[in-house]
Amino acid sequence: MELDTRAGPLLRGAHSSVLISGLRDRMTLPLLQMERASKLIGGLRLPDEVITSEELARAGWANAVGKKIAEHTRAARMVRTRLIVEVEDRIWQRQLFSLSKQILANLEKQIGVGVVEDLEFRIVPVRRPPQRASKSAPGLADEADLIGDPVLRGLYKVSRQKAAGA
Repeated sequence: MELDTRAGPLLRGAHSSVLISGLRDRMTLPLLQMERASKLIGGLRLPDEVITSEELARAGWANAVGKKIAEHTRAARMVRTRLIVEVEDRIWQRQLFSLSKQILANLEKQIGVGVVEDLEFRIVPVRRPPQRASKSAPGLADEADLIGDPVLRGLYKVSRQKAAGA
């Protein structure tokens, strides 16, 4: 219902108070509902941490692309609505680029519409975890041999044996 802005003579008379009170009721009802909703939301015990769209996209990546592709890729970060995905090599980059529309459709099913609107595949070499050496580095058989004074070297060896035996 639209209100006539030229309401001068239209709002006069016996019906004017009914019309004005009805209009006021319709305008205050949404305000009361919003006030109730804000009190309800304020009373909820929501976690302080908010999940960002980047965290949402990274979490949904493995499910959207499947186990095999997820082993060779990593959802790195979001730039606006573009998800940056790290891939192992040029071959993976080309193949995933050709599957972009399907991947975006799967991501949309996983995390919702409008979170990720574009994909960018960047080549990043495989990161190897630290490894232990198979052999120790060549060096002295005993660290005590670095002590130049023979008396101190002997004392050091005796005290080391006592400490190891105790």
